[in-house]
Amino acid sequence: MRWSREFRIARRSLRTAIKVASAGAAVRAKLPVSLRSPSWPTPVLPHPGLVEIPRFGSNPGRLTMLAHLPREPPIPHRPLIVLLHGCGQPAARFAHDTGWVDLAGRLGIPLVLPEQSGENNRARCFNWFLPAHSSRGHGEALSIREMVATAIERFASDPTRVFVAGLSAGGAIAAALLAAYPDVFAGGAAVAGLPVGAAHSMTEALRRMAEAGPDRSPAAWAEQVRQAAPAGYSGPWPKLSIWRGGADTVVDPANSGLLAMQWSALHGLDATATETMELLGIRRDRWDAAGETVVEQWTLPGVGHEWPLGAAESIVDFWNIAAD
Repeated sequence: MRWSREFRIARRSLRTAIKVASAGAAVRAKLPVSLRSPSWPTPVLPHPGLVEIPRFGSNPGRLTMLAHLPREPPIPHRPLIVLLHGCGQPAARFAHDTGWVDLAGRLGIPLVLPEQSGENNRARCFNWFLPAHSSRGHGEALSIREMVATAIERFASDPTRVFVAGLSAGGAIAAALLAAYPDVFAGGAAVAGLPVGAAHSMTEALRRMAEAGPDRSPAAWAEQVRQAAPAGYSGPWPKLSIWRGGADTVVDPANSGLLAMQWSALHGLDATATETMELLGIRRDRWDAAGETVVEQWTLPGVGHEWPLGAAESIVDFWNIAAD
């Protein structure tokens, strides 16, 4: 049964790579070329199913809370997914173009869509590299935590099955949220993300985007997560799906390898994957603990700095919520 499930995931991502390769110059979930002067199509509003929730807590990060709801009222005790856009991307358009809106509709799951503003960051990137915004109880991280609490109450979501996924800066702060709130998030996904603790300033962030680092042992990388977690927290740790495009020229793809090293060590696993699968150049490494895959890393050749089309289906399968 395990091989059947793993092969199904691999086959799905093979279709993903084919979609990406055939997309050509079509505008999808790609980041603007210039982070200083982001360019992204204005979303068409009102967007069906999209709502803004203006009051959701103290909101120290000054973020906007949007949510996308299924056509039918959300089914009680279903999972909740938080989706974090990349720099310069409207949250609603990002959710739509990455396939999350359609998938969430089929699953009957609400999406929480935090949106960054130019007042917080000129390029409208989440400030994943600033402890004042990425650490527990502070800034943007706390704002997103408050959104989760509000959504759980309003939509009767299952508080034990909250997941977060993001692209680029969104992927980096998704990993930071998993570290800061392991008691809140059951799992996450990072596309073109960076490891927790890789940078603590804008200068460091730009450097690590261009060149992965710093040079640390797996144990030292895992310690970065433990330091971000609540005092005395020892697990369980969230599971993490990591995706990188082999042709990414914005964020060094080696960052994904460091992220996999960090989270496999956090789970007490060796840096060598439990199993590696390859199909036509598409590679999936996975790390298992207690009979469950807790970390996976997908490498897609020819894919640039973008969300791979179709990846959402594989991620919810990895989170084990697709069949609910």
